Amino acid sequence: MKSIRSHAEFFSSKSLLVALTFISAILYGSAVKADTRGENLYRNCTICHGPDGQGIPLQLAPALTGLSEKYIVEQLKKFKSGVRGAHADDIAGLRMLPMAQTMATEEDMQAVASYIVSLGSSPIEPSLEGGDPVKGQATYATCLACHGPDGKGNDLLNAPSLVNQHDWYQLVQLKNFKSGVRGSNPQDIAGAQMRPMSMLLADEQMMKDVLAYISTLGK
Repeated sequence: MKSIRSHAEFFSSKSLLVALTFISAILYGSAVKADTRGENLYRNCTICHGPDGQGIPLQLAPALTGLSEKYIVEQLKKFKSGVRGAHADDIAGLRMLPMAQTMATEEDMQAVASYIVSLGSSPIEPSLEGGDPVKGQATYATCLACHGPDGKGNDLLNAPSLVNQHDWYQLVQLKNFKSGVRGSNPQDIAGAQMRPMSMLLADEQMMKDVLAYISTLGK
């Protein structure tokens, strides 16, 4: 009787192991499929953002790899719906509108965002001149609440990471927020939060100063 029970327990354990292996294989296959889909979708983005996701200045395209998956997905949603990038003066944004349409579903957006993050982020050398990081540090105090002391952002506050990003792109975005090119759409809640913050930067010099300080955070 004991022998029969032992055999039954053996086969039961073996069946469980087989079932778990089968489930693991399905989940792994799904993950691989998602990664492949993200890589395939990202091919449409390489002409502007580059195969490494570091962005191409001549295309007015920012680096993507320093951003979180959540932030990337949210921006794709905004571009696709026209909440962002529809302003006539937003040249780079207008280019993104049709590109966002290639993401048929939110799953596609998540897949491409995951792939972008998997590329890994790396420091980007500053290109702007004339910024004073010492003065910029004092100005950055107003950014701490959302973007953090390390500049890495906060997904809960919809605040992106500011490190490992092109300073020329950040300068353009600050100007866009201040002028209303970005963040003036009533559906852009996070953008609306940034507009008054950009107003605190009196001129381009103050913008360059704070960006000079931000560039020191990624080192």
